[in-house]
Amino acid sequence: MTKFLHLTTKQSWEDAEKVGTYSLSTKGKTLEQVGFIHGSFPDQVEEVAGFVFAGSTEELVLLHLDIEKLEANGLEVRIEDGGNGKQYPHIYGAIPCELVDQVSSAHMNADGHLIQD
Repeated sequence: MTKFLHLTTKQSWEDAEKVGTYSLSTKGKTLEQVGFIHGSFPDQVEEVAGFVFAGSTEELVLLHLDIEKLEANGLEVRIEDGGNGKQYPHIYGAIPCELVDQVSSAHMNADGHLIQD
């Protein structure tokens, strides 16, 4: 099992739960605009959070995902260069909420670091 994460706002996740699928690529961008949903491996999420949510006071959540589980349910996941020489998981399609293994709370602290609650 290959685990990875997607960081989003609590509000965005709650909105997704109402319709049954999550389809934001990253903060402020939809799957349709970008073409895929951004993901991070556990050792990358802190850096990504600092880049995407620096200065944010929003309540955040981490969606815990599994590549094999998503692929078994017809979603394509590619490990691709994020433009910085590092490889990131990208999901090519909306994520049915029931395929999210776990949702954990997080926030950015005053120093710009991701704190997992």
